[in-house]
Amino acid sequence: MNKKNIVIIAVVAIAVAGGAFYGGMTYVKGKTPAGNFPAGQNLTAEQRQQFMQNGGGFGGGSMRGANAAGGFAGGEIISMDDKSITVKLADGGSKIIFLSENTTVSKMTDGTKDDLVVGKQVTVNGTANSDGSVTAQTVQIRPSVAATGQAN
Repeated sequence: MNKKNIVIIAVVAIAVAGGAFYGGMTYVKGKTPAGNFPAGQNLTAEQRQQFMQNGGGFGGGSMRGANAAGGFAGGEIISMDDKSITVKLADGGSKIIFLSENTTVSKMTDGTKDDLVVGKQVTVNGTANSDGSVTAQTVQIRPSVAATGQAN
């Protein structure tokens, strides 16, 4: 092959690769699930709260129980005892969260298990158990957001 043919082949290969990349990016952009807000978009307080309750884009935009990524759940505490809390999830289901001596509870400042009360919004990260419950590694108390978008 002469030098001219090699240059032509290289230019064609680069053009095909660039076109394939552009086409793939355009295809993926059209496949963004409805209700998933792009990161960095200016959202109202209500949209931001709904986005975060739906998983904030993690795990396919879903925060239904302990998702495929492991023990992660968030929602309102609906009942509790000394060793566990039950959290109502955004999809209407619930998840039992076991607390251990190693579970840390946090809020804007460090918290304790005494800060966990029915009606509080929490985000839980831990290990998914075979029965569908979660053993908490961390429980973060979230401020509730009123309709005005102001934290309570």
